[in-house]
Amino acid sequence: MTRAFVALGGNLGDTRAYLDRALDALAALPRTRLVTRSRFYHTPPWGMREQPPFLNAAAELETSLAPHELLDALLYIERAAGRVREGERWGPRTLDLDLLHMDGVALHDERLTLPHPRIGERAFVLLPLAELAPELELPGQGRVDALLAAVDAAGCSVES
Repeated sequence: MTRAFVALGGNLGDTRAYLDRALDALAALPRTRLVTRSRFYHTPPWGMREQPPFLNAAAELETSLAPHELLDALLYIERAAGRVREGERWGPRTLDLDLLHMDGVALHDERLTLPHPRIGERAFVLLPLAELAPELELPGQGRVDALLAAVDAAGCSVES
């Protein structure tokens, strides 16, 4: 089993329900166990600013799925939530699932880069990830807690 981290987010429709269903779907994946999940975070949009705020979280999994198998499962969960990967990059979406990191896996191909190359730029990823694994060392990027200390998390808050 390999430890893996997934970022969850969305800003269209009943976002909380989409994230809850996505967490249930992650827990139901074959050869995979949902170890824990973060709290939900309200975050401002990133990239394309003219859109609703996001709700974000992170999940820690133990899985024997290969990286591309896990990616395919995440894309399936997104499609089941009505996600359409067309239009503007970083635009509004019902559900976004990003495979952030898998222990011992360094990968870069046309479909997947691990660890995710932009973790260190994004408070909406780092806040929930730091809740789960602040000491996690991301090869080529640094420790999650140090990365979080270096980004602007203004406008982000824990869901009450």
